Amino acid sequence: MPDTSAMPVFDGHNDVLLRLFRKGAQGVEQQFLDGDGEGHLDLPRMQAGGFAGGLFAVFVPSPDPDPAGARAGRREAMSGESYDLPLPAPLSLGEAQPVALAMAGILFRIEKASGGRVKVCRTAAEIRDCMARGVLATVLHFEGAEAIDTDFRSLEVMVQAGLRSLGPVWSRPTAYGHGVPFRFPGSPDTGDGLTDAGKALVRECNRLGVMLDLSHLNEKGFWDLAELSDAPLVASHSNAHSICPTTRNLTDDQLARIRESGGLVGINYATSFLRPDGQMSADTGLDVVLRHMDHLLEKLGEDGVGLGSDFDGATIPAEIKDAAGLPNLVAAMRQAGYGETLVRKICWENWVNVLERTWGG
Repeated sequence: MPDTSAMPVFDGHNDVLLRLFRKGAQGVEQQFLDGDGEGHLDLPRMQAGGFAGGLFAVFVPSPDPDPAGARAGRREAMSGESYDLPLPAPLSLGEAQPVALAMAGILFRIEKASGGRVKVCRTAAEIRDCMARGVLATVLHFEGAEAIDTDFRSLEVMVQAGLRSLGPVWSRPTAYGHGVPFRFPGSPDTGDGLTDAGKALVRECNRLGVMLDLSHLNEKGFWDLAELSDAPLVASHSNAHSICPTTRNLTDDQLARIRESGGLVGINYATSFLRPDGQMSADTGLDVVLRHMDHLLEKLGEDGVGLGSDFDGATIPAEIKDAAGLPNLVAAMRQAGYGETLVRKICWENWVNVLERTWGG
């Protein structure tokens, strides 16, 4: 049974589906349910830490014969006083769609095999019900829209299947827009805005009630989307550029616009987006997380800040370590003087409320 003593957390971003997909073995769904002890997430550790639900990302990796080596190389490249990693080449629809469907299938098979312990949620009411009953509330999210054709025929199908959140880009360019490179120090103003197809995608997602995710989108794309969208603006896993000046973080002007829209920013635990020196190091104290939290609360208000861990996709502070360590972050918030009402808002209420405003129920 879930640990009901832990503060529930609804999280804006994780990459466990990518981690399971890369294992390439039969039975990964049961390994997740039983607890494989790998990465940051499996059901037993999530229950132990109060991880009650979140957006589960489908991210199609760029082809690489040695993904583990590529990740190690990225860690090494992001360890200097400055860095600027080249963006991978775009993916075609034919390359991306089968992988995205396979990864989404892992989530649906987890739900089926869970015996009622996991549910793919399509409404905010379902999320609230799951959290009340101790059922893991998952939301299907696409991190990058490469698997969506520009006529949006597949978008309709995927929404019917359960897709409720979509980022037009990861960092590489798509038919819809341009992401930011991994650059430090750097501004998010790195190139062109949304394409015509990207603007049409915004309108379609608004029509279908799909949340649009601003994380990874460059600044011109951000402003294009902000001008077009009639939904709350949300960045699922981003931090404050004024504290950590990396391309992936949000400027104060962007934060002001998100606040105007009634939107939300989920704080990313990735240390390279937390630390003022931009380093990818687990030796990063929770005081740095709280610096970003304080800044975002100042700029967004108490209703505009959530959590967006990037579990299974980033190097995170050792004091958190994995999902079972979430109570350490909650304890740090309390020790910093955050009252229980604010802690509850940041941990889960703000996320569920913004999804309800976006989805209409």
